[in-house]
Amino acid sequence: MNGWNTDELSAIEEADELRVAPRRRDGTLRAPTTIWVVRDGDDLYVRSFRGAGSHWYRGTRARHEGHIQAGGVDRDVTFVDEADPGVNARLDDAYRGKYHRYGPQYVDPMVTPTARGATLRLVPR
Repeated sequence: MNGWNTDELSAIEEADELRVAPRRRDGTLRAPTTIWVVRDGDDLYVRSFRGAGSHWYRGTRARHEGHIQAGGVDRDVTFVDEADPGVNARLDDAYRGKYHRYGPQYVDPMVTPTARGATLRLVPR
């Protein structure tokens, strides 16, 4: 199967949190980290509010592969860097819209240049 199916997209979009486990160079999975996830069209994205220094984000650099769980969906993924300013602007809006109830102290760090620089598209494998 190429891409996410409609049920997977909806389930992950509706989930508040996603568990991400990057794959190490030896093929084993790192311990999962709970993060936020947003949807843009038929794509799913995650960001590190701490930027490229975050441990889970650094883990994605080893093989650009890993595993995610959210909303009952359990999938292996490829992590693809996202630097398109248009996409990142839409993702800023998606983070603000989906997570606004947590307040600016949590949402504002997700829409900074630091976080934008650590944006990944999740591609199912």
